[in-house]
Amino acid sequence: MKVRDRFLKKAWYAAALSSEVNAADLFHRKILGKSVMIYRLGDGTAVALHDRCPHRFAPLSMGKRVGDEVACPYHALRFDGQGQCTHNPHGQGHIPKAAKVDTFPLVEKYGFLWIWMDESEADLSLLPDYSPLDEGPETGVGFTYMNLPVNYELIIDNVMDLSHIDHVHGEIITTRGKLSPLVPRVHETDRTVSARWEWSQQPAMMIFAPFLPKPEEEARQYFDITWSAPASIQLTVAATQEPEGFENDINQYDLHTCTPADELETHYFFATRRNHVEDDAEYNAQKIAGMHAAFEDEDGPLVMAVQAEMGDEDFFSLNPVLMSNDVAPVKVRKLLTRMIETENHSSGGLAEATE
Repeated sequence: MKVRDRFLKKAWYAAALSSEVNAADLFHRKILGKSVMIYRLGDGTAVALHDRCPHRFAPLSMGKRVGDEVACPYHALRFDGQGQCTHNPHGQGHIPKAAKVDTFPLVEKYGFLWIWMDESEADLSLLPDYSPLDEGPETGVGFTYMNLPVNYELIIDNVMDLSHIDHVHGEIITTRGKLSPLVPRVHETDRTVSARWEWSQQPAMMIFAPFLPKPEEEARQYFDITWSAPASIQLTVAATQEPEGFENDINQYDLHTCTPADELETHYFFATRRNHVEDDAEYNAQKIAGMHAAFEDEDGPLVMAVQAEMGDEDFFSLNPVLMSNDVAPVKVRKLLTRMIETENHSSGGLAEATE
C-alpha cells in the first residue's frame, strides 16, 4: 500500500497557519508523504504546488521568486502559480508539454491555510465551520504549531480521551479526580464523533476560577469535543456558577488539528478563542505559552514514548486493553479506518474500470 493510501485524501487538512506563509518567501511542508510548496501571489492569494521540478526533481522551494512565478534552483525553469512552466532558458527556449507541476486547492479560513490533497474536485462543504475563531479581537484568539515524530492518530487519541487530564497535567486544568470516573455521552455521524462530559468541582479549573463570581466555590463545568474527519477536533471547555444552563459561562473554544507529514511525523496545529480577558495581548501570549508547555512537557513525552513502544504496529493488532475512557477515541479510529478503506476501494474500482 502506498503511503498516501493510508490517509483519507478526499478531505481538508491544515497545511499551515496563515501567519506562517508571508508575502515574500517560499514555504515548504511535507503533507501525506508529499512535498508541498506554498507561497502568496502579489494579491495575497496563497497557492500550493508540488515542491518538485519535473526536470531533475529539485525542490522548487529552494528556488527564487520572479514576480508571481518561481524559478527552479537547479536549471532555472520557471513556473507560475498554476504549475505551468513559463520560461526555459536552455536551447531555443522550447517548453515541453510535460513541464508542469501538480497544484493543490487551498482555502484560507479561520486563521489556517487548508489543503485538498486528492486529484478529485475539492469539496468545500467538507471543511467544518470553525468561525468562532474569526470572532472578536485578535488579542482574544491564539494560534500555534508543533512538529511531532508520531503518528497523527496518537494525538487524536490523546485529545479525544480527556480522562488523562488529572494524571498527566498540573493544577491549572485539573478536575480534582471528577472526570476519570465519568463515561462521556458519545454521538457519531458519518464523518464525526462527539463526546460530552459534565461535572462539578470546587474550585473550578484554575483557567476559569479567577473569572467566576466566587473563585473559591464550586462550579459546574463541561467538555464538549467533536472530531471531524480526517483529523480536526474542536474542544470547548466551560465553567459556570449559575444553578442551571451554561448561557453565561466562562469558556474556551479550542481547535486541535493534525496533518500527517507521513506515517510517523505529524504537524500539530492549535487555536484557542476565549470569551474573557479578550483585550489583553500579554494574557493571550501566556495562553499559547501554556499550551506549548502542557503538550511539550506533559502530553508530548508520553505520546512519543507510546509511539516508540508501538513502532510501526497497528494499534488494534497489539490487542490493547480497552476501558470506559476509550469509547470516543476507539470510535474515531474505527470510523476513520472505514472511511479510508471505502475511499481506497472506490478509487481502486474506478482505476480498474478505466484500464
